[in-house]
Amino acid sequence: MSGPLLQLRPASPRLSFALEQQGVHPLLARLLAARGVHSAEELDTSPARLLPPAGLKGAPEAGRLLADAIAAQRRICIVADYDCDGATACAVALRGLRLLGAAHVGYVVPDRAVHGYGLTPAIVELARPLQPGLLVTVDNGIASLEGVAHARALGIGVLVTDHHLPRVDDGQVVLPEAEVIVNPNQPGCGFASKSIAGVGVMFYVLLATRAEMRERGAWPAGAEPRLDALLDLVALGTVADVVKLDANNRRLVAMGLKRIRAGRMQPGVAALFRVAGREPARAAGFDFGFALGPRINAAGRLADMTLGIECLVTDDEARAQELAQQLDAINRERREVEGGMRERAEEALALLADAAAAPPPALALFDESFHEGVVGIVAGRVKERLHRPTFVFARGADGRLKGSGRSIPGFHLRDALDLVAKREPSLLARFGGHAMAAGCTLADADAAAVGRFGALLEAVAHEWLDAATLTRTLRTDGPLDLQWFNAETVALLDAQVWGQGFEAPVFCDTVQVLQQRLVGEKHLKLRVRHAGQERDAIWFNHTEALPAQSRVAYRVGLDEWNGRQRVQMLVEAAEPSD
Repeated sequence: MSGPLLQLRPASPRLSFALEQQGVHPLLARLLAARGVHSAEELDTSPARLLPPAGLKGAPEAGRLLADAIAAQRRICIVADYDCDGATACAVALRGLRLLGAAHVGYVVPDRAVHGYGLTPAIVELARPLQPGLLVTVDNGIASLEGVAHARALGIGVLVTDHHLPRVDDGQVVLPEAEVIVNPNQPGCGFASKSIAGVGVMFYVLLATRAEMRERGAWPAGAEPRLDALLDLVALGTVADVVKLDANNRRLVAMGLKRIRAGRMQPGVAALFRVAGREPARAAGFDFGFALGPRINAAGRLADMTLGIECLVTDDEARAQELAQQLDAINRERREVEGGMRERAEEALALLADAAAAPPPALALFDESFHEGVVGIVAGRVKERLHRPTFVFARGADGRLKGSGRSIPGFHLRDALDLVAKREPSLLARFGGHAMAAGCTLADADAAAVGRFGALLEAVAHEWLDAATLTRTLRTDGPLDLQWFNAETVALLDAQVWGQGFEAPVFCDTVQVLQQRLVGEKHLKLRVRHAGQERDAIWFNHTEALPAQSRVAYRVGLDEWNGRQRVQMLVEAAEPSD
């Protein structure tokens, strides 16, 4: 039996005790202390605790620019992106600007296969029939030098709202010449939440715009628009984009979840919960990342993200349901495409395994049958399985080779691409991204270029990664005391916001395996003895039998059957017990 090395997450008894003294539940205090929470105030999710918009560089100027545009009734066009963060950011921009009084707001969204990413000159041309006076990018634009220049040459103003890293040429940061740029990762921005998603940046721009309009006396006292109605969309996009859930992001997500659990959400969000078979009253971040987000993303991968955006902006419940069902169908198609690609990727990995005792420190895979809309998902699956930075390439509709990569802690993928570009300047036509996810297009359409790219990426990985970094580990929170093994604990943990950089609790205990069998042909159902008591456990998408004595890492959840609830272990990993 192979799997990740189980490691105990460092804990701070002193910090845990301090949190308990502030009224935090003892178990929760231990878990939060291990994740760096120092005060119960950090758990306050009221709007007043959000970082102020004035601290986000460019937000006050963006507020003035948009307030001027609204007052002058200029036509505003949102330039969206084709992932869930971009779709929710577009919906937040459309709904928010209309709430603030904008009379003419439309949007365009690139087709992944036709236009590529960001505000390109081609996207400016796509927007021209709308006769915009102002383009507002969401979740893109920070590297769109050519597109911004083209728009300005046509007399169209540009407001860039983004969260990606800016372009770097010859060691120097180069920014587009937009009227205003709002991005926490631009030089000179002291905003504490560098991990805010694109949808969060746009939400902050709306807050700044409202503040500016309030100063101008745009509304009678007490009559200004309520922007908290947008928080379900902000929460969805934030979790789906897998950004680090720092304190500010956790507050944004918590406020969105609170609204959803109370039944206050956009019709499209409610419809997506229905088609996914999830209950809004029990909504959790998991639902955003694994149920709603993939359905919206599927539109951008295999069809047209307009479907996803329209689902989020319509106020017609019947229309929202119809669009959600279409997104659900596209997502099923995406799963089928992904399954075929994973099989071919497995074949390529098998050849690698035959040729070497261990996989190389980084991988680049390509097959002529791969679909460019799904390469990122497959890269993520391979990365999870082998714990190696992985790029998967497909041939785009324009004939060019386009890759999407996913990384492991300790290997900054965007910086690695920058180094690859420096070592072979003619290899990459363009690239960009983050530490854990990035993309690139090869300049050479010949498949041999993937091999050259893979060799360069592997060389960088050899330089940057050591054996410890290449060893997959799973940090656990240690044993779960018997007094906490109950439905109340499940509810307590489910009520919190967990996610990237603030991982959900995973406990670790030694158990005796009494029974085990496969259910649904791919899930291992277990009956175990844990601390003298028999319990149910399940390991989803795992078929390998466990030893009679095993050390298991697990989450706790409720198994509901015939109206009865039982706490069960949701196994994440296991290893033989000494």
